[in-house]
Amino acid sequence: MASNKTVMITGGTGLVGKELTQMLVARRYSVIILTRDPQKAMANNQFGNQVTFAAWDVKKQTIDIAAVQKADAVIHLAGAGVVDHRWTDDYKKEIVDSRVESSKLLIKTLTQNPHQVRTLVSASATGWYGPDTAASSLTGFTEDHPANNDFLGETCRLWEESVKPIEQLGIRRVSLRTGIVLAEKGGAISEFKKPIQVGVAAVLGSGKQIVSWIHIEDQCAMYIYALENENLRGSYNAVAPAPVTNQTLTLKLAKAVKGKWFITVHVPAFVLKMVMGGSSIEVLKSTTVSSAKIEKAGYPFKYPAIDEAVASLIK
Repeated sequence: MASNKTVMITGGTGLVGKELTQMLVARRYSVIILTRDPQKAMANNQFGNQVTFAAWDVKKQTIDIAAVQKADAVIHLAGAGVVDHRWTDDYKKEIVDSRVESSKLLIKTLTQNPHQVRTLVSASATGWYGPDTAASSLTGFTEDHPANNDFLGETCRLWEESVKPIEQLGIRRVSLRTGIVLAEKGGAISEFKKPIQVGVAAVLGSGKQIVSWIHIEDQCAMYIYALENENLRGSYNAVAPAPVTNQTLTLKLAKAVKGKWFITVHVPAFVLKMVMGGSSIEVLKSTTVSSAKIEKAGYPFKYPAIDEAVASLIK
């Protein structure tokens, strides 16, 4: 895709959305960010005149059709945070609806109106997969593995199914199943760093659970790679080639932040369950995910290993 194209982003004001917008602007794309309050977003715009904002409201199923008609491609990131709140029945419904209903609004709009969209790249997550099996521990879960039958697996299945009808409109679809995103500000590292900053490396549960992670630069670059490479279709795991244990990740972060000046403490699983409720499964589950398919498709990882990823994020 030529760099003078226009990309519309849902969920563009979040952690990944902001980084992705910056990278798209650097490549001379025009960006339209869908938000419930375009005027407020515009007042805080840090990206210049290459970025504009347009209104949508998923609950009311309304959207700025004129903005949609300017787009050549859509990057669909919208969705309530999985570990932002305890998993009450109401919040679990919000997690699913924020993804599925936003997809429905996009597809309905593109179905009912003339447009020039040729590609949709949608977020998904490695929550698609269940806990490690003997086989996955050796080779990693691959994209042809069925969705797990727990809440996260079902959420991801509904999420990906909600965007599949876009293909009936002749629009190329790519879904990126993202692992734990490591970023300098926000996301998982911010939570890990809170106890580390007071000298405590808080290993979660046994610490042996595998974390399939990705550096935020690779995550955003992969969206652009999927956008620009028409040979990519369907689902891909967006994880680095070298997953690590929770303990390894925690200790590497602690050493980067505090040197030798920290103590290691294991936080028992039952404590995490008391504090986080059902969402604790996300930090206690061991899931080894394979990056082989996206590598075979030609994506060049900038941060394939955890040491260089941590070094780039802890300054």
